[in-house]
Amino acid sequence: MGAGEPVSDSPSSWVAGHIRRYVDSDGAKGHEWRPGVYTLLLTTRGRRSGQLRRTALIYGRDGDRYLVVASVGGSARHPAWYLNLTEHPEVEVQVGAERFAATARTASPEEKPRLWSLMTAIWPAYEGYQRKTTRDIPVVILERS
Repeated sequence: MGAGEPVSDSPSSWVAGHIRRYVDSDGAKGHEWRPGVYTLLLTTRGRRSGQLRRTALIYGRDGDRYLVVASVGGSARHPAWYLNLTEHPEVEVQVGAERFAATARTASPEEKPRLWSLMTAIWPAYEGYQRKTTRDIPVVILERS
């Protein structure tokens, strides 16, 4: 991802506002979204447009790896950011003030149960989101490049 390349934030106005506060404060505002619930900023490359796209996501940790869930509140469709990283797995991550390049991949069926448990402990609503949809909600692993 090129330095100075323009980035489009989430089309959702509340998410875009969260991202702006996060970026403007270098993570001081927005990293902790709710008490004990932390967010990171994920920048992907659009699979069709080629443009950089940024969203804020609840995250968990598994050792040195970061975990995010492609839930969209239990929507029948995967979120655009997830579709983007399946095409272009090289992403940029911001956690608090720290920014780094990472490679994204979907947790394997063998990995997912343990990682899903880690994420539902952070945000129990993921369980309800999964019940709302027939799609298997992916857990995404972000590893520093």
